[in-house]
Amino acid sequence: MADDPDVPDFEVPVGLFQDLEDLKAEVARLSAQVKALTAGADGRAGEALPDAADVGQEAEEDAAEDEAQFPPFILLLDPPEYDDELRALIEWVEGVLVPGYLSEPSSDARWCHMWFEHPVAVARLHALWLAWQELTDPATCGYTGPSVWHRDHLDPCMRELRPSAGPFAGCTKGEHQVDHRMPGLVPSAWNRPED
Repeated sequence: MADDPDVPDFEVPVGLFQDLEDLKAEVARLSAQVKALTAGADGRAGEALPDAADVGQEAEEDAAEDEAQFPPFILLLDPPEYDDELRALIEWVEGVLVPGYLSEPSSDARWCHMWFEHPVAVARLHALWLAWQELTDPATCGYTGPSVWHRDHLDPCMRELRPSAGPFAGCTKGEHQVDHRMPGLVPSAWNRPED
């Protein structure tokens, strides 16, 4: 490579290798998408593209499918969707996160067995779970996805949830307190007026 005048000779920082693998996976995904979009009715690539009206209608249908396929942020859901999403989140937290990643609770690393009654914990753990779903699928993120999930999602989430001043501050190993950190109600986009 050093003999090639078109290739610059420099050291590549280690962190760039992860980014490069992520970019390769994204290019492969986009290439497959372009190939699928340019394929004709009988599946052969290179045929004429459909006219703009058809593309617009297909894009709207794809957007509707994407909405149904990917759950929105849990705090924006109303029952029964909220309840279904929370049940699935509890399965993941209790089946994957707690046994695989959480050490014994202590004064410096708190955890509440009733975490699902702490809205802050539900919000953060739901975001963590959504990232897990995306970043553990090699088809969407390449092979570096789990590493990115640990670095960018798991570690920051645990730093926010488990410190002694975090959302579980009033909870001890055998006692749960959810109201200890709840502020008074403030009108906002999160609170809907009672009908």
